[in-house]
Order: sequence, then structure tokens, then C-alpha cells
Amino acid sequence: MSEPEAKAVETDIEEEQLNQAIEDLRGALHDDPASGHGDHAASLRNNAIIMNIPVDVQIMLGSTEMPVSELMALQKGSTVALDRRIGEPVDVVVNGQKIARGEITVLDNDPSRFGVKLTEIITAGKSPR
Repeated sequence: MSEPEAKAVETDIEEEQLNQAIEDLRGALHDDPASGHGDHAASLRNNAIIMNIPVDVQIMLGSTEMPVSELMALQKGSTVALDRRIGEPVDVVVNGQKIARGEITVLDNDPSRFGVKLTEIITAGKSPR
């Protein structure tokens, strides 16, 4: 097996493990104490621990290409035009795993700021690629 093929297999295995861990967490968070699965107090403690785990959330707003000469000419106050517009889709990535898609939007209560309106939540079974 070539090195690129081995890396692809390794990436697929890591992605499958991550998807399984996400499903396990979802199961733990949605266990119904009335169904007899563990005691309610322990379940609440576990949920509190899980809900306080910090995660890295990234939203790729866009990118651009430019020659090194333009890059070196950038200075404070320079504007770099990206390849995306307001309303175009963006990916929401948590700890390196794409979990949702959304669109860039201007905030109603503060037009000087923007955000991302979620349009699709990607389940662990879906392939985000």
C-alpha cells in the first residue's frame, strides 16, 4: 500500500472513531433515566461534565490567492477580499470535524457584525466530504 493510500485509510479510521465517539456522547446525553438506564443524579453529573468540555469551533469565511508581492504590501488598514459573499454557505467545524453548514449573515441587532445562520446539521452517519 502506498503512503497516500495508507494515510487515507488512517484518516478514514480516525473519522469513524470520531463519529462513534460523537454517537456515544449523544446517546449518553439523551439517555432517559425513567427507562432504567442508571440513576438520575449520576446522569446529571455526567451531563454537566460533558457539557463543560471546551471545543475548538472554526468557521471558514473564505480565502483568496495573491502573489507574494501583494502579501508583503499588506499593512494595517488593508482590506483582503475573500471568495465568499453574504449569504453563501460556510462549513462549521468542531475539533476538526465538520458538524454543520450555514450561511454568512449580518446581525439584525448590530449591522456592523456578522454571524453564521445554521442551515444544516450533519449527522455522524453522513459523510461531510
